[in-house]
Amino acid sequence: MIEVWAPKARRVRVRRTDGGGDAAPGGDTAATEIDLSPAEDGWWRGDLELADGDRYGFVLDDGDLRPDPRSRRQPDGVHGASAWVDPASFPWTDQTWTGRQLAGGVIYELHLGTFTPEGTLDAAIDRLDHLVELGITHIELLPVNGFNGTWNWGYDGVLWYTVHEAYGGPAAYARFVDAAHAAGLAVIQDVVYNHLGPSGNYLPEFGPYLREGSRNTWGDSVNLDEDAVRSYIVENALMWLRNYHVDGLRLDAVHALHDERPVHLLHELAEASDALSAHLGRPLTLIAESDMNDPKLILPREAGGYGLTAQWSDDWHHAVHVALTGETVGYYEDFADPDALPKVWTKGFFHDGTYSSFRERTHGHPIPAEMPAWRLVTFAQDHDQIGNRAAGDRLTATLDADRLAVAAVLTLTAPGTPMLFMGEEWGASTPWQFFTSHPEEWLAEAVRTGRTAEFARMGWDESTVPDPQDPQTFRRSHLDWAESEAGQHARLLKLYRELLRLRRERPELTDPSFASLAAVDENPDAAPDARRFILGRGDLRILVNLSADTWRAVPREGETVLLATAVTTAWDADGRLELPPSSAVILIPGH
Repeated sequence: MIEVWAPKARRVRVRRTDGGGDAAPGGDTAATEIDLSPAEDGWWRGDLELADGDRYGFVLDDGDLRPDPRSRRQPDGVHGASAWVDPASFPWTDQTWTGRQLAGGVIYELHLGTFTPEGTLDAAIDRLDHLVELGITHIELLPVNGFNGTWNWGYDGVLWYTVHEAYGGPAAYARFVDAAHAAGLAVIQDVVYNHLGPSGNYLPEFGPYLREGSRNTWGDSVNLDEDAVRSYIVENALMWLRNYHVDGLRLDAVHALHDERPVHLLHELAEASDALSAHLGRPLTLIAESDMNDPKLILPREAGGYGLTAQWSDDWHHAVHVALTGETVGYYEDFADPDALPKVWTKGFFHDGTYSSFRERTHGHPIPAEMPAWRLVTFAQDHDQIGNRAAGDRLTATLDADRLAVAAVLTLTAPGTPMLFMGEEWGASTPWQFFTSHPEEWLAEAVRTGRTAEFARMGWDESTVPDPQDPQTFRRSHLDWAESEAGQHARLLKLYRELLRLRRERPELTDPSFASLAAVDENPDAAPDARRFILGRGDLRILVNLSADTWRAVPREGETVLLATAVTTAWDADGRLELPPSSAVILIPGH
């Protein structure tokens, strides 16, 4: 049985093609066509046997061949015929995998196309040992679904059920997940349900997949008024979790989901995930990226929330970024407040009902004190906060080795579930820039114009913006793995490994209670670039000196140094601890 939701069509045929199939709309090959029969609510169904690898597509009325909206594979790109994939054909070896809880975990975010020189799933498998040795527990893949062109961030995908062919397609994806589980690593897949890309998006020809007259930042809103569209999303989420054995999903920009139903789509997704988790007998994780600072996303459903596992905290990133760099343009402006870092440390959000100058309105809601801190994903760098800068520059471009070490301590001792962006662990010098490979020149130009306008609002120099369409922009963004083995890069990598070892060994660093957190600003009247902080995790204290002067801190009786980022950290004759500028220490109480 083959079926498709196509309420806009008067006639629907499924065409099985011979050989390579249609390489583009309207291509002619020898084919077998079968008329589908109309069923209820806009569905069309028919009997057709397809073997693994068979090419096929749908013909609506008298139009050209279109890919299956639920296609698992597009060998000739998003405009060509689909290839049938039997989800049960892969020989899985992870039958003993019991999954990983997010609590106590550490996420590593990566983009498959630039993580390795080859840019494939199979090449990424060869780097799993590095992540295990580092101390990572969860790998988060940027979107892998089909998009037009060869390389892209993946957020403009159009066929949500596919795996991009240049990465290796669905078989390679299954190999990657299977290998990750064998290495003890959970896999989180980034998915985009708030919009569709502009090239290869044939869904509006099938039915009202998009909401007329409603747009978000990236395009037309997905039409969540339609039951079939909601089902299309929920079934896609379950496909990753069930058929590909994925352990969780990162839900992109959920604040852009236009949903006026009494039961929100996020509520539906969480319910479906929880039911599947109970059936599979392993934990499944849903993480929301949200601009709303609203704990409703992660509150239990019985308490009126959606029941998602966790959500990103951009406020944490902004506070740490400003403290480390002093940069205060655009949305960073409010985080010049000396209280920003202590507040996000102890409360989770900075804007929790306070005025946001960037938004020009009151923003956010407070997090309940009983909420576990690990439900916030915290990070000092990620794909957005690097790639959406004008030059795609990492912290490495502006911070010296000492401050990069402080960034490591803040990231890996902080409340929340820490997330690293690929290469952060060795201070990668390579940028991660915004790159596209749109074949259509009109689309390429639209992207260039849109990014220029965005950077103008942030006050960044537009002349530093690389051309997204230039192949060199993509090539510059690849990690240089050789540099991780030498000099300052190797020393920073050693520090990250040591900090992640401490997270495993010291229960204070994974204590989920906000009540165990403390923050004291030693110099509250100082300018943002002269801060000294005492940040508490239970009995552990993290002292951070981001001032230009040596800090002679008074320890508690019996306290000793568990870790110091600067070799010149020392005790003076009066028993005070001397912290040089741009340094941090972790103090442990005496016994």
